[in-house]
Amino acid sequence: MLNKTIALGLFLGLAVGLGAAISGNPILHAIARESAPFGKLFINAIKMVVIPLVVSVIFVSIARLGDPRKLGKIGGLTLGFYLVTLIPAIAIGMAVMAAGLRFAPNVELPTADPLTIPVLRSVPDFIIGLVPSNPFAAAAEGTILPLIVFTALLAAASGTLPKERRERMVTGAEDISAALIKMVWWILYTAPIGIFGLIAPATALLGWGLIQNLGVFIICIFVGLTILMLAVFLPLLWLIAKMRPVKFLKGTMGATSIAFSTTSTATAIPVSLEEATKNLDVSETVADLVIPLGASMYRPGSALFQGAAIVFLAHLYGVPITMGAVGAVIFATFLVSLTVAPVPSSGVVTMAPALEAVGVPVAGLAFMLGIDRIPDMMRSTVNLLGQISTAVIVDMRLSDEDIEGPSESVEMNSTL
Repeated sequence: MLNKTIALGLFLGLAVGLGAAISGNPILHAIARESAPFGKLFINAIKMVVIPLVVSVIFVSIARLGDPRKLGKIGGLTLGFYLVTLIPAIAIGMAVMAAGLRFAPNVELPTADPLTIPVLRSVPDFIIGLVPSNPFAAAAEGTILPLIVFTALLAAASGTLPKERRERMVTGAEDISAALIKMVWWILYTAPIGIFGLIAPATALLGWGLIQNLGVFIICIFVGLTILMLAVFLPLLWLIAKMRPVKFLKGTMGATSIAFSTTSTATAIPVSLEEATKNLDVSETVADLVIPLGASMYRPGSALFQGAAIVFLAHLYGVPITMGAVGAVIFATFLVSLTVAPVPSSGVVTMAPALEAVGVPVAGLAFMLGIDRIPDMMRSTVNLLGQISTAVIVDMRLSDEDIEGPSESVEMNSTL
C-alpha cells in the first residue's frame, strides 16, 4: 500500500509539473511552487534520521558477527566473496549509468541549497581523512565516511569482547535501530506529499526531459543487473562450482519468484535453504550459515543500484564525479550496501551518505523513491541469486572436514 501511495505522489507531481510546463497555466505553476516547502521538510526529515540509522545498523551487523577470527573457514570465504563481488557490482552500476546518460536529455535540476563539491584530494590525504580525529565532530559536521570507519572499527572491537558484554552492546544498538526504523516508517508515510513537493516544481521547470531521464535510469538498472549476472555470478558458478547456469537458474525459481514479488530476500530464506540443499547440492551446514548471513548483509543488486543512482543524480544536479571522488563513492556504497535497514526502499534511503560524500543533494532521493518499485523488484531478485551463488561457491571450496568440523555459529537478524 505504501509503495502505491508513493507512486501516486510521484504521478501527481509529474502530472501537475508537466501540465504547468506545457500549458503555462498560472494555477498549476502556483501549486507546483507552493508545494516546494513540503518537499524540503521531507528531505530534512530523512537527513535527520539517516546518519544515526546507518551508524546503528552498521554497528549491529558487524558486532553481531563476533570475533572475526572465530568465524572459521566458511565465514572467511563468505566474507571474502562479498568483498570481491560487491566492488565490481558498484563499478558496473556506475559504468552502465554513465554510458546510458548519453541517451538522456541534458537537464540540470535547480537546488535551493548551494552545492559543496568535495575538493579533489590525493590518495594519501583521502586515506588519512578516513580516520577521524574526533568522531563526534565528524557526526556533527555530517562527514559520513570517517564516521562509518569509526563505527566499523568500534563494532569489530566489540565483537572480540566476552559474549555477555558483546550481546549487551548489540542489544542496545538494536534497540536504537528499532526506534530509528520506526521514525523512518513515520517519515515514509509522509512521502507522497513530500515527493509531490519535490517533483512538481522540478517537472514544471524541466518538462519531458526529466521523465525521459527517469526512463533511461530504469533501463540502465535492468541492463546493469543483467551484466552482473552474466559477467560475474554465472561465470563464477561455472568456473569454480562447475555448475551450469541453466541448472542454477532452474533450481532457484521458487525463491526467485518470492524475492521478486515481495522485494525481500529475507522472506525467501526458507525456500532458499530448501532449494540450495535439494536442487543445488549445497550442504546444510553451509546453507544454514551463508544464506541467512547473505539475507542480512549481502545485496549486490542494491550495491549496483546505488552506484548507478549516484551517477544519475550527479548528472541531474550538474555535480562532476572526478576520479578522486569515485573511490569515495565505491567505499561508502560498499559499506552502506552491507547494512541496508529493514524498511521499504531502504536501498534508496540509506544512499544518503554516499551522496553526501560527493556533494550530490539528498533531495534527489525523492526521484529514486518515486520510481523504486520496479528497480526494487529487479535488484531483490539479483540479491537473492547472489546470496545463493555464494552458498554454492563456498560449499564447493570446502572439504568435508571443513564442513563437518566445529565452528562457531553466527546468528544474524534477517532484513530486507
